Amino acid sequence: MMTTRMIHHRLPLLAGGTLLGALLLGAAATTRADEGMWLYNAPPRKLLKERHQFEPTAAWLEHVQKSSVRFNSGGSGSFVSEDGLLISNHHVGSDDLQKLSDEQHDYVRNGFHARTRAEEKRCLDLELNVLQNIEDVTARVNAAVKPGLSADEAFAARRAVMAEIEKESLDQTGLRSDVVTLYQGGAYHLYRFKRYTDVRLVFAPEQQIAFYGGDPDNFEYPRFDLDICLFRAYENGQPAKLRHHLRFSTNGVSENELVFVSGHPGNTSRQLTLAELEYLRDQRFPYILARLHRLEVMLTAWSGRSDENARRAKDLSFGVQNSRKAREGFLAGLLDPQVMSQKKQAEQRFRAALAAKPEWKDTLSAWDRIAAAQQIVAGQALPHTLLEGGHGFDSTLFGIARTLLRAADEKPKPSGERLREFRDSNRESLELGLFSEEPIYDDLETLRLANSLGWLTEKLGSGHALVQQILAGKSPRARAAALVSGTRVKDVALRKKLYAGSAAEVAAAKDPMIELARLVDAEARRLRKINETQDEVKRQAYGQIAAARFALSGTDTFPDATFTLRLAYGVARGYQGDGRKIPFQTIFAGLYERAAEHKNKPPFDLPPRWVERKGRLDLSTPFNFVSTADIIGGNSGSPVVNRAGKFVGIIFDGNIQSLVLDFIYTEEQARAVSVNSQAIMESLRKVYDAHELADELATGRAK
Repeated sequence: MMTTRMIHHRLPLLAGGTLLGALLLGAAATTRADEGMWLYNAPPRKLLKERHQFEPTAAWLEHVQKSSVRFNSGGSGSFVSEDGLLISNHHVGSDDLQKLSDEQHDYVRNGFHARTRAEEKRCLDLELNVLQNIEDVTARVNAAVKPGLSADEAFAARRAVMAEIEKESLDQTGLRSDVVTLYQGGAYHLYRFKRYTDVRLVFAPEQQIAFYGGDPDNFEYPRFDLDICLFRAYENGQPAKLRHHLRFSTNGVSENELVFVSGHPGNTSRQLTLAELEYLRDQRFPYILARLHRLEVMLTAWSGRSDENARRAKDLSFGVQNSRKAREGFLAGLLDPQVMSQKKQAEQRFRAALAAKPEWKDTLSAWDRIAAAQQIVAGQALPHTLLEGGHGFDSTLFGIARTLLRAADEKPKPSGERLREFRDSNRESLELGLFSEEPIYDDLETLRLANSLGWLTEKLGSGHALVQQILAGKSPRARAAALVSGTRVKDVALRKKLYAGSAAEVAAAKDPMIELARLVDAEARRLRKINETQDEVKRQAYGQIAAARFALSGTDTFPDATFTLRLAYGVARGYQGDGRKIPFQTIFAGLYERAAEHKNKPPFDLPPRWVERKGRLDLSTPFNFVSTADIIGGNSGSPVVNRAGKFVGIIFDGNIQSLVLDFIYTEEQARAVSVNSQAIMESLRKVYDAHELADELATGRAK
């Protein structure tokens, strides 16, 4: 599945294109086939007209844009009725399902259906964002960084002006306002979002049908997953009334049909320099995989001890397993000599092209500056990740404690001088999460914190002075138990009191978890500052590279993903795999054949109601389908629409061959996997008796 992690493929050498197409770092300056995660304010009109004889109008783009939804917890979705109904994936909604669950009601495993408006359950801390407009503020951001400033001074100036722009926009419009860095520093755009924070759960199927086949089928195809979850957005206690929402198609998709994906891809690395890719290959991904393997073993063992343990750890376990498999694919791509050879050759050709033009020779040093900055980042990556990144303190309670500690220090400062997460424009989102009533389980917290303290000790060494202070003469397990049992930040009322108080009041609380955060805060901030300084060095260098790229090849390009709204396109098409043709779609009959093949044993067992109601279903109904659309993590839940702007499916995964698309695009075998709109309607009516929801999807309005 694909929450903040959607993924990509392993492939042959790039073919065709102009000289610049071969040299632009594998970026999208000259796209190959249907590559592209396009900005809504710079859509690929020319490419669509040339390749697919389709020209999106301004009205079409606005409608799809304002029907698209970002889940701040990670993932995408779309409005599908004028009465606030929206759809995403089960695995995107699982965080909210988990928080609403208890020992009596496991909504992740068993699903949920609100048959009346009164039964819809309010999510605890879910924020949805809908993009309203985009403004290019590149000139203003760059103008704040005066010539001659040091990297530290430049970073501070850039942070200040970005906060200033966001605050001005928030005050003027009331909309969430974020300055987004594009092209690694080549451009800055102000995104304004309408926020919804009263979001209620309407429907979720059983996890077993949402994630049918479990881990063995994850990132595989053919698939048979009903990976959907329905919510409703409210305003002022009533369902939101929407002008823009997607109408459901009753026809699904046809083979080779043009489709569009409107979602929020998290991040890609296609425009990174070779030095940065080598760091990911040699240092970052091996570290992440080692940590994920450790977490997976721990959670699997703990979950096996009781059903209640398994329920409490379910969402976390899924995320860990999912991330581990995805990053194995990422690393495999970077270990592929062909992929790295292509990247190296592309970078060399680009630099050679610049060297041939006197006006761009000064840009050549940009790569050296990025490499030098990356070397500094790599040299302190381990302590930075453990302390500032929090890998040494894997605990919800620690995160709360650190936020309270830092809020007391940051809030008195001008917004532009604060850590970015404490800027005025982010205040409401920060407080929504901080004051969440989500259940926190002491046993799971202790398990996670003890494991991470052990990881911290293993990586920095038991003799490290700060490690000794952190453990305070105890074993990781004993220290974790004392911290979790002793802290009072589980109390939301106390959180609100301390958040509103001064630094002295926070210190006077003498909470052990807050004091742990204080113990490591100075060193964590020091390491963060080093990273921020080197990030500024990279931004300036990438700004030069982007300017050269635009000058040589034009601005008809797309930047790496940034968890902001993008438009991708492709065709519904199968592929050749393992010596056979893989069809572009599956049907309901295949689900039952798959279950029979495995004697209905986990993870290929069917939920009871799917067995009981098989006879009701039209088994020829299309279930899942694949397309060549360019997606990555964060696209989970993205609507798939046709030329008419109708909802024909919902993205939920990529196949195994797509795992390297983080770095390079191909359509030979890499595919985005979606649930067909026809499967959703057939299931709601004939398996779940959710006729009122099916009718709302069909008509675009609630009864």
